[in-house]
Amino acid sequence: MKTRVDLNFQKIPHNVWILGFVSLLTDISSETIHSLLPLFLVSVLGAGVLTVGLIEGIAEATASVFKIFSGALSDYLGRRKGLAVFGYGISTLVKPLFALSTSPNWVLVARFGDRLGKGIRVAPRDALVADATPVGMRGSAYGLRQSLDTIGAFLGPLAAFSLMALSGNNFRLVFWLAVIPGVLAVILLALGIRETGTTAHKQSRSHPLHFQALASLSREYWILVVVALLFNLGNSSNAFLLLRASQVGISATLVPLTLLVMNLAYSLSAYPAGILSDQLGRVKLLVVGLLLYALVYLGFAFVQSPWQVWSLFALYGLHLGISKGVLLALVSDKVPAALRGTAFGFLNLAVGVALLPASLLAGGLWHQFGSTITFIIGSIFALVAALILLFNNFE
Repeated sequence: MKTRVDLNFQKIPHNVWILGFVSLLTDISSETIHSLLPLFLVSVLGAGVLTVGLIEGIAEATASVFKIFSGALSDYLGRRKGLAVFGYGISTLVKPLFALSTSPNWVLVARFGDRLGKGIRVAPRDALVADATPVGMRGSAYGLRQSLDTIGAFLGPLAAFSLMALSGNNFRLVFWLAVIPGVLAVILLALGIRETGTTAHKQSRSHPLHFQALASLSREYWILVVVALLFNLGNSSNAFLLLRASQVGISATLVPLTLLVMNLAYSLSAYPAGILSDQLGRVKLLVVGLLLYALVYLGFAFVQSPWQVWSLFALYGLHLGISKGVLLALVSDKVPAALRGTAFGFLNLAVGVALLPASLLAGGLWHQFGSTITFIIGSIFALVAALILLFNNFE
């Protein structure tokens, strides 16, 4: 029997569309900066590779730690929109610090504030998607939001490339211009979202971080948390992919376009992958995504020419399209509605706990042994995570 992928956008709830376009604008802002940040740190501020890894690891760990508290608070209050607006607002307010930075310490402060905002907004935002969407459409809903998010991540490096070319590689001017879409995102979120699906939770304001509440989360959910933890121990910052691209011979002007290729593949694949997960099952697709990641990182270990780098970035984007939204939909399927924010928060805490040592490990391995060993280790972690899913198939 053939499986038909029906791209019916009209069925997607209003809130999912709004959240998708908010993510799109935010990613244009963020990725314009982030696609240039490793080169800015190294070439303008004189930072080393290990410093890049430290900054990225601390920033991402910060985001993930705060996700658990904002997610649990959104469950407790039965309201999620305010926390999401607050988180997006913080990220926008600190972005001018990138343009003003005169040392790596200032970049660390800016990245910390940016990721703090992300940590506050992500779990309530992901729970808002589940609150607004029927069970049989969650793969599609998360896939569409991820696709719109990634269109922004696609346009960000394109904007960085264009603005760098037009400004004569003026990093600071580009960082200032990147603030504009971030402001527009906050306005759209504040005016466009209709709070739904959480009013029923207000009846019993039990503490979502209480042991009994956490014990009610299913075994399948905790397996997913372990898988995310292991996978992300080998999933170092994309800054190392950009540095690898530069190492192979791609010019500084073209490096941001590698992320453009990655995010194009991501945006084109996320929504169809979400629909397939609604029809075929989510675990199978998630295993495929993890195995693809393992192959891509193995490719980065031994890549020798620029055309191979471009191909690997495209395949990396395909991995993201297959995996990211499907994992979120799978988590929302496995937890009670009243604990969705908390569940997404714990998932992201696991990711954050892994990301700091992952980026430090990658920076240390690269410094001591070179890039090949760095990417081989990342591939092994993804393979182990895929095997755990295969041996605990709970669909």
